[in-house]
Amino acid sequence: MITSALPTSRVTQDKAAALDESITAWALAARGGDADAVEQFVRALQRDVQRYVAHLCADPQAVDDLAQDTFLRALGSLHRFEGRSSARAWLLSIARRAVIDSYRHAAARPRLSDAADWQLAIELSQPLDLPGFDDGIALLDLLAALPDERREAFILTQLLGLPYAEAAEVSDCPIGTVRSRVARARASLMDLLDDAEEPAVPTAV
Repeated sequence: MITSALPTSRVTQDKAAALDESITAWALAARGGDADAVEQFVRALQRDVQRYVAHLCADPQAVDDLAQDTFLRALGSLHRFEGRSSARAWLLSIARRAVIDSYRHAAARPRLSDAADWQLAIELSQPLDLPGFDDGIALLDLLAALPDERREAFILTQLLGLPYAEAAEVSDCPIGTVRSRVARARASLMDLLDDAEEPAVPTAV
């Protein structure tokens, strides 16, 4: 059963909010030249950036390069970060632009594969000894069946824990659109769960 993986608990939201405050503080300190804050900022968000880039990118081989490009862009732009939004939302917006730029750069080249394998990249970035790891893999399999925009909204808000307003900022769409996409994603996931848990009907011999 992975139904419990769908809702985000209040405790998780509170922890995410507290972590976001720390990350934003590190980003502001890093902007002022604090080398330790730079290291903490990168370490705190490295996995989130990899997971988000893996979701957006159709080439799992490019995930590490895109994540590195994201942080290079962010560190080069820290002087413009004023903390008006969380540093995590700001960084994920940069990650999104990095992926879009990579698509534009590669637009004239033939694609070697038409199968997006972002699930594999996410799985490889997760520790294998965490409780619920198997459930997480099953959830990723279900997420693969969702339309891209609904999957992005669900991952941003339910897996990465961004508030809806910040997810809207990252996705460059109205907050109501994000809420609608998440609601539809939840409904689709519940339908997929129900289908997966229905016992197989034996076929007549």
